[in-house]
Amino acid sequence: MTAPNQPDPWKSFRGVMAGTLILEVIVVLLALPVVSVFHGGLTPLSSGYLIGMAVVLALLSGMQGRSWALWVNIGMQFVLILGAFIDVTIGIVGIIFLLVWVLIAYLRSEVKRRQDRGLLPGQQ
Repeated sequence: MTAPNQPDPWKSFRGVMAGTLILEVIVVLLALPVVSVFHGGLTPLSSGYLIGMAVVLALLSGMQGRSWALWVNIGMQFVLILGAFIDVTIGIVGIIFLLVWVLIAYLRSEVKRRQDRGLLPGQQ
């Protein structure tokens, strides 16, 4: 007799991470008009940086099944924060999303802890 299929908590977690990245892509692209109004407008550097970040984040959203994905996502927030040297508003977006990704990392560790103890709803 085979064991019944247990729900995979990591499948939904990967979906949350991919969805967060897509949301971040939207916010980064919405920063284009904000940057164009403040601090001297869009420059080739600022628009290239924002569009490049949006492309990288969109590509990363398809790689959330990898074991290293969460840590790359957090690392990308530091790259986004460095955008404050181009425009302060870019750095603010990076700080906000860094906090979101730290919360996601905490939730991941909590799910892992509960899974190891057999406390997830599908394990009872």
